[in-house]
Amino acid sequence: MNKIRTYFYKFIKLFFNRIFYIGVAFILQFLWILMTVRILRLNSRYTSLIINVLTIVVVLIIVNHDINPSYKLTWSVLILGIPVFGLVIYLLFGRSRIAKKMEKQFSDLQNDPGFWRHISEDGLKQLKKLNPDVGKQAHYIQKVAGYPVHQNTSAEYFQVGDELFPRLLAELEAAEHFIFIEYFIINNGVMWHEILNILERKAADGVDVQLIYDGFGCLTTLSNKYCNELRAKGIKCEVFNPFRPILNVIQNNRDHRKLCIIDGHTGFTGGINLADEYINRKRRFGHWKDTAIMLKGDAVWNMTVMFLHMWHVVTNSKDSIQYELYRPEKYLKTKIDGSGFVQPFCDSPLDEEIVGENVYLNIIHNAQKYVYICTPYLIIDNEIMTSLCLAAKNGIDVRIMTPGIPDKKIVFLLSQSYYRTLLEAGVKIYEYQPGFLHAKSFVSDDDIAVVGTINLDYRSLYLHFEDGVWMYKNKIVEDIRDDFEHTLYSCKEVPLSFCRNRSIFVRIIQNVMRLIAPLL
Repeated sequence: MNKIRTYFYKFIKLFFNRIFYIGVAFILQFLWILMTVRILRLNSRYTSLIINVLTIVVVLIIVNHDINPSYKLTWSVLILGIPVFGLVIYLLFGRSRIAKKMEKQFSDLQNDPGFWRHISEDGLKQLKKLNPDVGKQAHYIQKVAGYPVHQNTSAEYFQVGDELFPRLLAELEAAEHFIFIEYFIINNGVMWHEILNILERKAADGVDVQLIYDGFGCLTTLSNKYCNELRAKGIKCEVFNPFRPILNVIQNNRDHRKLCIIDGHTGFTGGINLADEYINRKRRFGHWKDTAIMLKGDAVWNMTVMFLHMWHVVTNSKDSIQYELYRPEKYLKTKIDGSGFVQPFCDSPLDEEIVGENVYLNIIHNAQKYVYICTPYLIIDNEIMTSLCLAAKNGIDVRIMTPGIPDKKIVFLLSQSYYRTLLEAGVKIYEYQPGFLHAKSFVSDDDIAVVGTINLDYRSLYLHFEDGVWMYKNKIVEDIRDDFEHTLYSCKEVPLSFCRNRSIFVRIIQNVMRLIAPLL
């Protein structure tokens, strides 16, 4: 009787869940489209001929399009193998007018003369003089992504969310002028409750509090009208790309960034969302290992601009951004004695430039001794696979750390399908045994590191808005290295025999998943 009651409650909970209705809506849309095309095809030879011709034309366009070869292969096989279904999926998830509009808005902001007046070449010149090879990496980020490299910036590294949380609260409490928050996931609990209390008080005291959260990331964690609840508390709030049960490419483009900027001189980013599992107040998939950094000083300007641009787009504002109101030096009371060079940057799915991937590739290509990588998902394209294998074969100590307890079992199985090629090339792979590793970081040669939100998977590299912080000769580079080496004691090294001894059934599943990996 108790089991029946439990199942009944689960069914009722599912029935009144938004996810249930969204799933039903998607299924009905798919069925309607497929039935319509099938009926037309069966009742008209001309319709069948048109579909066949359209299939060939679309595949030719894809093959000749300037996109990642993995995408070309996946879409071509899908369209040719299942013509009607594959063609419909591709046409639905191709470029949309909404994405084009958003692309133009961001492009206009990047070309804004007011924005470029605040871009300094001084840091880049100093870095090129110090180390021309490393200067090339910073040059790429500055010229392509539009975010300059800075000095006069201190950085603090947090090994887990438990360490970050009290420091984040303290900095929020110290805010006097403005607080900008942009996160993929916000969930009610201890972490968000304490942060929200501060934000509500600060807004009442006249501090300008602006908040953006992602419509899909918060689909199951916040109510549909939660944004209005925050506005009623005096917090300016916007939802990035509100999730609607409509088949369209724009639903794939999510705001995966994690940014908190305080008075223009203090900024946080990393893998940590505003939910209790990220600070281990709630147990999901064992111990949650994540990382973050706090910047103080000139480099926070880049993070502020990232937020201002996103806010300008999501509010569809027609006003010019008054950049000078948010400069770090405006409210900074003490001189920052930072070390090295710091360059926050962001990546957008709205252009053909894969900034996050290219930043990672530059680190791998220029490594002289080692490259240590933390990533929760290892779903890599040919470019990264080739670079990692070549580096290992050249004698570079390449180590990759992944979760021991996954949050998504099917994605974890796909990640493990890449192990064999990497291990055979000499790359060392470690799985974090206490739980889920959500950190996203690169560190190389005790000199260069990146900490941010960018996973090593197609979705993060190609479809999401992401951010990261590139650092050279900053003191926390060694902190990131030490954390990696210390965490190895909690990991199990994956032997090559693990891959060779997998069952044929698992290998078949992995091979099929590898084929459709760009769509996952």
